[in-house]
Amino acid sequence: MSWGTELWDQFDNLEKHTQWGIDILEKYIKFVKERTEIELSYAKQLRNLSKKYQPKKNSKEEEEYRYTACRAFLSTLNEMNDYAGQHEVVSENLASQILAGLARYVQELKQERKSHFHDGRKAQQHIETCWKQLESSKRRFERDCKEADRAQQYFEKMDADINVTKADVEKARQQAQIRHQMAEDSKADYSSNLQKFNHEQRDYYHTHIPNIFQKIQEMEEQRIVRLGESMKTYAEVDRQVIPIIGKCLDGIVKAAEGIDGKTDSQLVIEAYKSGFEPPGDIEFEDYTQPMKRTVSENSLSNSRADSKAEPKFGGKPKGKLWPFIKKNKSPKQQKEPLSHRFNEFMTSKPKIHCFRSLKRGGAAPEDFSNLPPEQRRKKLQQKVDELNKEMQKEMDQREAITKMKDVYLKNPQMGDPASLDHKLTEVIQNIDKLRLEAQKFEAWLAEVEGRLPARGEQRRQSGLYDAQPAPAVNNCAQARESPDGSYTEEQSQESEVKVLATDFDDEFDDEEPLPAIGTCKALYTFDGQNEGTISVTEGETLYVIEEDKGDGWTRIRRNEDEEGYVPTSYVEVYLDKNAKGAKTYI
Repeated sequence: MSWGTELWDQFDNLEKHTQWGIDILEKYIKFVKERTEIELSYAKQLRNLSKKYQPKKNSKEEEEYRYTACRAFLSTLNEMNDYAGQHEVVSENLASQILAGLARYVQELKQERKSHFHDGRKAQQHIETCWKQLESSKRRFERDCKEADRAQQYFEKMDADINVTKADVEKARQQAQIRHQMAEDSKADYSSNLQKFNHEQRDYYHTHIPNIFQKIQEMEEQRIVRLGESMKTYAEVDRQVIPIIGKCLDGIVKAAEGIDGKTDSQLVIEAYKSGFEPPGDIEFEDYTQPMKRTVSENSLSNSRADSKAEPKFGGKPKGKLWPFIKKNKSPKQQKEPLSHRFNEFMTSKPKIHCFRSLKRGGAAPEDFSNLPPEQRRKKLQQKVDELNKEMQKEMDQREAITKMKDVYLKNPQMGDPASLDHKLTEVIQNIDKLRLEAQKFEAWLAEVEGRLPARGEQRRQSGLYDAQPAPAVNNCAQARESPDGSYTEEQSQESEVKVLATDFDDEFDDEEPLPAIGTCKALYTFDGQNEGTISVTEGETLYVIEEDKGDGWTRIRRNEDEEGYVPTSYVEVYLDKNAKGAKTYI
């Protein structure tokens, strides 16, 4: 099967077909090029997607990735980043292994095709020239033969006519001979051109054209083979990255299998455990017998008796109450239903231990006293570990500088040892600072660990503090959850006398009740079991008789017999602008 023998007369169609083959090749090149662009774009979008959902450094999101589910999601993001890298590899391999080679091959193919068809056209022009020469000699031979016949007929006519002179007859005879000779010469030339043309035609149709068409056929077959090889390479490029993509997907599956709900639940416990025990059972209140106040040891009468029996400190005049003591003008106090008390225990925030411990905003203290005991211990331990790491880095740097200084001392040409003294001194100072800082946090940590009671030794907080005498209020461990979810905690070591002289400067008249300067609405339930506080229920409306003076407490009144302090952040205050001493509260 050869184009030269089978398609010897299809020169123009072969020219169109080979041009179509080059167009197909260029179309495939364009397809691969667009595929590389799509792969790059897809890889870029995958990387941007992975980067978008990566946790931000030094943010709350970074802390969330300690949970197994979040770690699995982070692994998925990292694997997708690697997955995007494989698509970039596909794009690069397609460009290097297919596009570059095919682009050069197309240019070579165009040149080769042009050369072959140029030879074909040249052979066509040569055979056409031979044909024209043959036709020209044929027409000349035909003309000369006709002229010889006419000359011969004219001679015979002249020779038969008796009236024509002998000279005219001789002239006609010579002219006939000349024409006959010219016809013979034309015949010989025509015969020669005919033989030549037949030879050239045989060469054209049996040698030149078959050779040219065979080359064109080989060129076309090579183009087809090259296109098939490119398609195979196209598939192999994808196949090469499949194992790595499979590893990426296996990594995602492995990360998903590592998700453990129990572990995450334990992390939630470690993150939010306060260290407190749940409240104990509520004691039975017998209404069949006259009841005295349950806080008799810390009652107003005892406080007054003690204050009258003991000398006043800090120049306090008589007739003044301790701060935060309820004014109960009736010996009987209205009792709340047992179900209401139970609901308060279930819905109320953790008990407040000391009044000064409730903060409203502001920066967190350095000793993390705003956190519950368990959380505070973890934060302090974390801070100690960080300081120890920094201290170790500084010590390694000091050791390196010391070794460098020794080298300079042994080899002065390498450097001046005195140039390192300033840096060494600075590092030593940093170590001393870090050591002092670590000792400070270790002391706080030891204090917290020593103060945390063992499991089973903790008691219901309300009973614990109801059983303490009034002066011990200022020395209790303070812990309270404010409405925004933050905790405050601090340990006061001040004595009762010092507290009276510094923190409790506000005095209240026991004789005349303070007038109401506005109203307030309870935003949260507050169980005021400490001295001077009053219990409120969420949504309850009460009277404000004294504003917050900066200590975080507002004095309110329910009725003539019940008044006391509540945390300012637990109520929404509406002051009466016409009241004496009232000011706008935000």
